[in-house]
Amino acid sequence: MPTPPAAPTAARFVWHELMTSDQPAAAAFYADVVGWKAQDAGMPEPYTLLLAGDARVAGIMTMPLELAGVGHPSAWSGYIGVPDADAAAAAVIAADGKLLRPVAQIPGIGRFAVAADPQGASFMLFEPAPGDPPAPPPAGTPGTVGWNELYAVDWPAAWTFYSTLFGWTLGETMDMGPMGKYQLFEIDGVPAGAMMNKGATQPAPGWNYYFNVAAIDAAVERLKAGDGELLMGPHQVPGGSWIVHGRDPQGATFALVGPQR
Repeated sequence: MPTPPAAPTAARFVWHELMTSDQPAAAAFYADVVGWKAQDAGMPEPYTLLLAGDARVAGIMTMPLELAGVGHPSAWSGYIGVPDADAAAAAVIAADGKLLRPVAQIPGIGRFAVAADPQGASFMLFEPAPGDPPAPPPAGTPGTVGWNELYAVDWPAAWTFYSTLFGWTLGETMDMGPMGKYQLFEIDGVPAGAMMNKGATQPAPGWNYYFNVAAIDAAVERLKAGDGELLMGPHQVPGGSWIVHGRDPQGATFALVGPQR
């Protein structure tokens, strides 16, 4: 009897990257707050790798002058892995999204593009170079990204866009009262993030990323000591973890998740 084909694998977040106005200062801040080890990538353009143990999990780059000149804010982005960057870029456009930067090559690394969903939240597409990538650290490991959260104008419409393109599936729905619904999504059956409608204080739709830390209270103290700004929390969330939202000294927002102590 023929072997049945394997079930298709949904697209995962494979990398997270900070584009900032001060790369060395940002690297020092996050290395202290999150516990990452910062390492120069040895590329022609300065690029800082962030390691959780020995695993490369994120990176920091200096904002290009053409963006800095128009007041583009420092911000984190998430890369979604795809088997074919050109096909994924075409699918984004067909679904009424936008391609903000066409597919380009990173020599020896892969191919990427910068995209935005129909509501304006940006994300990256990434097609890795041939070969077997190293296995990621176990979920929850300090320094890894523990949650990917989208603030949308209309989260059900955003859900249709992302689930159609990337094969994500619906998880639990939480009623947040006046804040509306908080819709979890799963990637290959594992909770990976959530979507909700943005609040009035959030100027534009966008993604927020939660970095795992060993202890939330200690991380908050390091955040404050490093001239970061605590925006929300600590708050306990279902499952027992604690979260905070923060802003780094260059203005990029981020979140932390972990046990209280």
